[in-house]
Amino acid sequence: MSKCNYVCDYYGVPADIGRAVIVNGKPGVIAEDRGNHIGVNFDHDKPGDISPCHPTWKVEYGEMTTIRKMTRSQQNYRDYIQADTGLSFAEYMGFAR
Repeated sequence: MSKCNYVCDYYGVPADIGRAVIVNGKPGVIAEDRGNHIGVNFDHDKPGDISPCHPTWKVEYGEMTTIRKMTRSQQNYRDYIQADTGLSFAEYMGFAR
């Protein structure tokens, strides 16, 4: 997996995409590089829900693991939001009449 380069260099922590973490007692996995933060998908959240966390505030770094994948419907909606087409979601998906 890839490293969160800025966080690793600046804070000296082993922040890698796919590394298990416990932040303030809540388990999760680093799923995104958020610049000067780590993007964590907590176990109690849906796959794809990413929370920005400070890399040294109550973070315990664990072993490498897998990131839970978003469902197809979550991915479709994320693609729709990122496309910013001005269409409704139904139109974007081809459901509108």
